Amino acid sequence: MTQRATIPMAIALLVTTLGFATLIFVQEAKSPPLIYGAYYAGTMVALYLGVRLWLPHSDALLLAVVTLLTGVGLVMIYRLTYDVPGVENLATTQAGWILVGSAALVLTVLLFKDYHRLFNYKYLLAAVAVGLIASTIFFGYEVNGAQLWLRVGPVNFQPSEFARIALIIFFAGYLADTRDLLAATSRTILGVQVPALKYFGPVALVWAASLGLLVFEKDLGSSLLFFAVPLLMLYVATGRIAYVILGTVLFSVGSLATYFLFDHVQVRVSAWLDPWSQPDTGGFQILQSLFSIADGGITGTGLGEGFSQAIPEVETDFIFSAIASELGLLGSTALLLAFLVFVYRGIKISLLAADDASKLLAFGLTSMFALQTLIIVGGVTKAIPLTGITLPFVSYGGSSVVGNFVLTALLLLVSESAGRRAAEEEDPEVVEGEAA
Repeated sequence: MTQRATIPMAIALLVTTLGFATLIFVQEAKSPPLIYGAYYAGTMVALYLGVRLWLPHSDALLLAVVTLLTGVGLVMIYRLTYDVPGVENLATTQAGWILVGSAALVLTVLLFKDYHRLFNYKYLLAAVAVGLIASTIFFGYEVNGAQLWLRVGPVNFQPSEFARIALIIFFAGYLADTRDLLAATSRTILGVQVPALKYFGPVALVWAASLGLLVFEKDLGSSLLFFAVPLLMLYVATGRIAYVILGTVLFSVGSLATYFLFDHVQVRVSAWLDPWSQPDTGGFQILQSLFSIADGGITGTGLGEGFSQAIPEVETDFIFSAIASELGLLGSTALLLAFLVFVYRGIKISLLAADDASKLLAFGLTSMFALQTLIIVGGVTKAIPLTGITLPFVSYGGSSVVGNFVLTALLLLVSESAGRRAAEEEDPEVVEGEAA
């Protein structure tokens, strides 16, 4: 796996280098793009070599995709915030977060090479996740109608980005232990057969607690992820379509309730249905996003030549619109294909994993990544109402970048276990030599 990832890794670095080189001419930028490009390339190459050394049987193609996504994101953030009056150059901060994320990946790999130990602390991780989400109620502050940020000294971060990973570990460990019991039924509720409460209770309790807190904090984008991913994991673990049907009904009821409870949800739904009804307020962002995407056409306006700066917070929620504007349908489709490759490799890792807990962990992490991408791309293209989540690895934001690096580290660890097992079956002496 690792040898085949070398060429994609080189291509990813080349794309980033060409992006920064283009900005030198288009934006008449001087040394900063070269500094960012060299710093970024050095960080990702060192990370790639380290992973090949520590996890020789892992799916290193994941790192090539991560390199491409973070590189495209860094180029776009630099382009959108460099030398713009009244706008801070956020590329420096994003580069710093990429370094922090890389360090988090390394620490995760070194500390949890035997990641199965995490399942022994699944209840503790569930409690930590709920605590992280609840912390913003008491110590957080509100941004764009949602209270989901914490400030620790000069650093602002979203605890939910890390809580979601802890919850996936909990669900993977618990569902692996009880999948047969959860697949069995003992009673019927609303025409749906459900298992005994003592087996389904812990899942329902953690699920409801995390969802309830997120709805209370008005973080409806994360609420959708926290609802959908455990539901998919439950279906994969038990094979019971009844859970999906019941979950869909509950989601529909909950969505209707949140619409009537929260004003900002009504504004977003209204802007989704008819943005022209409020072109200067709630519909302004989505209209500017659609204009930018349409302006890009097939081949794009060219890097640095679009007008996506007109979109408020373009470097976070709407960075895909800027990419579609300047790189066109071809460039944005290529980016989506990179996301698809990551998801494909994640699902493949899940299928190759030896034990149920590892399979569910890889599937849950990959589903989280895939759904987050679909939700934000669907929001900026007006396919669904906009939510306040980021495009993984590409959007500006420290919590999201670091969280996704940790997610990647866990997928690498699961793939290392599966790859080592396959190598042992083919040639046990080679694997023993590597371990020595």
